[in-house]
Amino acid sequence: MNIYVANINFRANDDNLKEVFEAFGEVSSAKIISDKFTGKSRGFGFVEMPNEEEGKNAVEQLNGIEMMEKTLTVNEARPKTEGGFSGGSGGYGGGGRSNGGGGGYNKRY
Repeated sequence: MNIYVANINFRANDDNLKEVFEAFGEVSSAKIISDKFTGKSRGFGFVEMPNEEEGKNAVEQLNGIEMMEKTLTVNEARPKTEGGFSGGSGGYGGGGRSNGGGGGYNKRY
């Protein structure tokens, strides 16, 4: 089971996160996501627990607990959607350009 964890203290590391979840069963991975440019924590991460029942119990028990002075938000992770973001048609939108109207220079042929 893949678990999403939000509101992680910026001083926390992967091992801190793993320790909290290991109290509920086997943890195959624990990863705090960091900014690809600065390398600093983005304040959220993912924990993978192979046993579904243990994972659900961990989500139920750990959601709302305090870890390193921050209250965690713990949920079952949703699958990543294609394209990375949702909504809109992409691009810059903005209205179409009108060819008519407005004074100014008049070409004569």
